[in-house]
Amino acid sequence: MSRLGDLIKLERTRRGLAHKDVAKKSGVSVGYLMEVEAGTRIIRDDQARRILKTMGMEKPLESDFSLDDIASTVDLQSAMPEIAKARQKKAGDQQDKTEDVNITGSIWLDALSGVLQHVPIYNAVMNEVGSRLMPVKDGKVEGAPKDKVYYYKAPDDDMRGFRVHQGDLVLVVPASTVQDDTMMLIQTPQGKMLRMMKLLPRYQVMLQKYDQAFESEIINMTDLQIVGKCIRLEADLV
Repeated sequence: MSRLGDLIKLERTRRGLAHKDVAKKSGVSVGYLMEVEAGTRIIRDDQARRILKTMGMEKPLESDFSLDDIASTVDLQSAMPEIAKARQKKAGDQQDKTEDVNITGSIWLDALSGVLQHVPIYNAVMNEVGSRLMPVKDGKVEGAPKDKVYYYKAPDDDMRGFRVHQGDLVLVVPASTVQDDTMMLIQTPQGKMLRMMKLLPRYQVMLQKYDQAFESEIINMTDLQIVGKCIRLEADLV
């Protein structure tokens, strides 16, 4: 299935246009357009943009979501309920519902703002250095409140024995208590650090790191400030 084809089909259907109308305006054949929508023909991103523009979508980018973002992230079929609700709300807000077909922009892109989230990437001093687009489900990203999730960019190789190298991105979700055998982001007098946790008797915790060799430090749990739990790793293979 072609997700760009899905985008074109959704926009054409929303505007009540026939295949022949869109094909004529776009300078493509009806058969080609139908194959693109059916997912049996590959279409380039620039051509998809051109077809969408001929249907009246004046802005190729809306809500900071590009076609590349949408096509690579969203399962449009699962997003259909959100799209339908957005369409009904938009139509209900119009005094003259016949104007719905001529609405500038795209309803499905508005709807996708409810199923996509730009998750920020922070460096060691918590300055934002980028973002990743992630799906939102029931107002949450990876089961956590969508505004509380972020990526932490590993500042060094302290955790490479645990497969986290300098520059890798670790997805952090809120957590306030220590979890055994889990990598967590902690706050120390020297700044934020990634460490593996090992629970010990008498309310103590072993903080583990592994650069050139395995190292550990035992501290009292009351002296440990947890920032969040690390649940995903993104790394470049170059």
